[in-house]
Amino acid sequence: MKKILIITDCRIGERLIERAIETYSKENLYYVIQAKEREYENAGPDRFKFFTFDPTSHYKLANVLKMDFIQIMIVMRDRLDAVHTFENIRKEKPIVRIVMLDQWGLALDDPNVLRIDVADQLSARLIDYLPNVPVIAQNVGNGEGEIMEVLVPFGSAYVYRHVGAVEQKQWRIAGIYRDRRLVLPTEHTMIHPNDLLLLIGEPEVLISVYRSIKRELGHFPAPYGTSIYVYVDMDVDHGEAATHVVQEAALLRERLQRPMVVRVANPGAIETLEALKSFRDDDVTVEIDYDGIEEEALLSADKRRYHAGLVVVSRRVFHADTMRRILYDLRLPVFKLSERSVDSVKRAVVLLSESEEIEKITTTVFDVASQLEWKVELLEFKQDANIYREQIEQYYRNLSTIFSQSVRIVELEENPLRQLKKGDRFVHCLPFTEATLRRPLFSVFSTDMQQLHFHLDAFHQLFIPV
Repeated sequence: MKKILIITDCRIGERLIERAIETYSKENLYYVIQAKEREYENAGPDRFKFFTFDPTSHYKLANVLKMDFIQIMIVMRDRLDAVHTFENIRKEKPIVRIVMLDQWGLALDDPNVLRIDVADQLSARLIDYLPNVPVIAQNVGNGEGEIMEVLVPFGSAYVYRHVGAVEQKQWRIAGIYRDRRLVLPTEHTMIHPNDLLLLIGEPEVLISVYRSIKRELGHFPAPYGTSIYVYVDMDVDHGEAATHVVQEAALLRERLQRPMVVRVANPGAIETLEALKSFRDDDVTVEIDYDGIEEEALLSADKRRYHAGLVVVSRRVFHADTMRRILYDLRLPVFKLSERSVDSVKRAVVLLSESEEIEKITTTVFDVASQLEWKVELLEFKQDANIYREQIEQYYRNLSTIFSQSVRIVELEENPLRQLKKGDRFVHCLPFTEATLRRPLFSVFSTDMQQLHFHLDAFHQLFIPV
């Protein structure tokens, strides 16, 4: 058995002994030195040996220290008594590990002493009760924040999402506390409001996840960024087509109430440049690339410089295979404009596909729709055998209730693509995946709605990264 010596003369030490009694372990044998005698209930003599004397007495302490202890704990109220006790121990046991409660900021040059700073420990515990501050495990693992618990607020973007639909890179949802009970999640476990999530991962990643969980709808383009980034290529968007892109983006900016950056590449006609420059004001920046910087480098640098959260491009720019890949690699939502007016849009339409990735874009769709005052529609092809159908339908209905956002789930006998091509005044919302990068020629025989997005090219489309 491992012998542990506890030296105490205060209430904190008494509470430590009480908790040691509650924590049963056959491996530990506790020797306790108290300044005053006290009896403890359930402290069996097979696990606890008690002594009553002044631990600052070297003679009396030395007799106990004739035994070999794996660890000694000093929990005392008086600074001088604690220091003298420590010195007496070191005379007999030069290298034994000592854990010492430090209420005074002692400077002990001893590699085998672990000081428990009272001020640090109490402040770390108290900060756990501040709202909107992540609770980090202090004494588990490395204690650097790799274990965290987060309370899911009612309006969180994570509410009513399935654990398997949450992207978890370098972190995991290890447990869910619900109604004071532990739930070990599977990929089909749904996250509810007021769930307490136990997260494990890289500390810096968990901080980002914490902010994402606490984010409520109504802040798009957050968490992707803070500004609307409009990319105009004058080699592709000629004359009025270039100004049309900026005019339509300005309508989005007005409703989203976010700053806008217009990046003009391959500048051409002077009249068009002057028209684009006229959009400048306090919330709109117009930058013209006269240096001919490569597209990928230009967009990547601008993303960081302007903290872009939404990219707006014309359908002509999006058509280019190279540009579509560059936009995909930015990992930002991309609004592809058609010749129609954004101001006429009334619906955000999602086509139920064979992929569970549809669930991953739902909160963003609701966020955008709520700010732009669009209705949300989920269209299903009745003939499809989709294993995610019920899961996604339930998710949409739950979010509709939570965010007071209208949602319409429609089952169609006819292919939804054909139905939509007959309509108008909508934005087609879909996941921005590798499937959307394929050329139309290679996707024409596919049954996946994501690969068939080009059939709705004449309409506005919002590509959301997953």
